[in-house]
Amino acid sequence: MAPYESDDTTTARGAGEPGARRSRAARYVVPVTVMGVAAATIGLVPALADSGDPDLPKITAAQLIEKIAQSDVEQFSGTVKITTDLGLPDLGGLEDSLVSGATGRGEGDGSSADPTARLTELASGTHTLRVAADGPDRQKVSLIGNASEYSLIRNGEDVWGHDSGSDEVFHGTTGESAGDEDRERRPPAMPEDFAEEALKSVDDTTSVTVDGTAQVAGRDAYKLVVKPRQSGSTVGAISIAVDHETGTPLKFTLTPASGGAAVVDVGFTKVDFGRPAASTFDFTPPKGAEVTEEGELHGGEKGGTHGKPERAPKSEEDLAKGLDGLKVLGEGWNSVATFDTGAGGGLPAGSEGGDLGGFLGSLGDRVKGEFGTGTVFSTRLINALVTEDGKVYVGAVTRDALVKAADAGK
Repeated sequence: MAPYESDDTTTARGAGEPGARRSRAARYVVPVTVMGVAAATIGLVPALADSGDPDLPKITAAQLIEKIAQSDVEQFSGTVKITTDLGLPDLGGLEDSLVSGATGRGEGDGSSADPTARLTELASGTHTLRVAADGPDRQKVSLIGNASEYSLIRNGEDVWGHDSGSDEVFHGTTGESAGDEDRERRPPAMPEDFAEEALKSVDDTTSVTVDGTAQVAGRDAYKLVVKPRQSGSTVGAISIAVDHETGTPLKFTLTPASGGAAVVDVGFTKVDFGRPAASTFDFTPPKGAEVTEEGELHGGEKGGTHGKPERAPKSEEDLAKGLDGLKVLGEGWNSVATFDTGAGGGLPAGSEGGDLGGFLGSLGDRVKGEFGTGTVFSTRLINALVTEDGKVYVGAVTRDALVKAADAGK
């Protein structure tokens, strides 16, 4: 066994459970969920070292997880690099339409400073972020572009978004209903947020070890590695670089079990745990800038729909009701979520489906089983099976595991 390796299995459920329902603006400063679907779908490769491995005291996996849990860093600034490669097919611009539909923003609708759409850019490609935080109520993240930059700033109850390219400004508030949970969140897409979500998935189907040390952004760190014990998962291994001094996760890399390039790689390239200057979080709309208030998006009235399009669920409760039929088959890393779309015909096909049916069919593979026939759609990490009778099975599992789940659930 390597000097730092320990095969502990530790349960971390309950940490960071959702708090009270949050306002739309408040959710902009929580982790970007589009980045990883769910904690159990995340796999990481322990390729974290910037330079030579530092010589640190031995520590067990359980002790390192506890060190993360006890970390109380509230002030920092630095630069984060994030790369995401889900291996999605080239949709010829269709992905923009899908994002517009999911966020309620159509062409010419809303503001280019609206965080809802701007932060979805992190779902693919490589991006550089400048980040800063001073306690739970002052946070800033800037997405650096080639010729412009987008900044999202929280200062007290005010949330500002600014697109320097179009000089458009978004303004919202966290509101009194945001709750303590929101006030303790950091800027989105931080290594700590990914690590927290990943550790929630740790159970007796998981191997957790400490695999040596690394140096990240000039800081000495331990490497915590999380791997599924089960076969059939598309997840490889989770490796989190944890700062030796503060217990803060510094880097997070995601690679599927099939190997190859990382699916998600998030980490500090520079970090300073000192207090940022107060002026970092000051923002005044530039003279002549177009300012959009949160309630004015999509034709809503201020204080009304909070920018949701009419076709979207009116509340989180409504969304939850729509998922009442959601079931989870299996356990641990081989869990498969299933639900019935109610569309008995499944995917549109042939002349009835037209171009859309042909296009969707070209993205998937036809499969057969005791359940009947269906189409499997795959990324480098997540697979989904849509059956001809309208049922959907999705998880971070292989195609064979999906067919097996569908056979068992028929």
